[in-house]
Amino acid sequence: MEPQARLAVLKALGDNTRYAIYLELARSASPLSTQDIAETLGLHPNTVRPHLERMRDVGLLDVEVEARGSVGRPQHRYSLAADAPSLGLEPAAFPLLARLLLGAAAGAGVAGEDAAVASREQGRAMAARSGHGSCAQALTRALDELGFDPATADDGEFATIAFTHCPYRELAEAHPELVCHLHRGLVEGFVEEHGGADVAHFGTLVDREPCQVVLSVE
Repeated sequence: MEPQARLAVLKALGDNTRYAIYLELARSASPLSTQDIAETLGLHPNTVRPHLERMRDVGLLDVEVEARGSVGRPQHRYSLAADAPSLGLEPAAFPLLARLLLGAAAGAGVAGEDAAVASREQGRAMAARSGHGSCAQALTRALDELGFDPATADDGEFATIAFTHCPYRELAEAHPELVCHLHRGLVEGFVEEHGGADVAHFGTLVDREPCQVVLSVE
């Protein structure tokens, strides 16, 4: 996100009412109408409506229009935009779904390399929209957005990116052979697509603390 766009988002969420609305939408598994939000927060719909429009204007929300036939105006339903910050408030079903899928994959005997192959395409897609800078810089930004709180050291020949926080740690500790290698495939796909470096080493939760990737810089 460009600095000006990021500033607009922060200003939009700096208002207490807009922040409360945003939390309701982040927690909801389905889009909400103005009336839904107003009732939940104990506000009048006319109070909620301009806040929703402000958040939509800065790219935080998506809106879908639900026609009501020939009588009355269409109803708008709001949800978080795909690239809006989650604030760590993923819908409750997501962690459960992740645990179920990992359990099923482990039960089916899916190997670490299979997991890495499955996630490389997503890594390539992330690199395609990564913007300017070296491969190490672009990968660091992408990992930061995912919540890995990366720390980078670069000696000109190798760039080491340590993952000081793992947003998937609970799942990784239960299934390191799958989760860590899904992450490895994501990183490998990113580096392959971006160019300018190769993955020299990827340290998983099993290997060391903190986990890290070492890039050989071309």
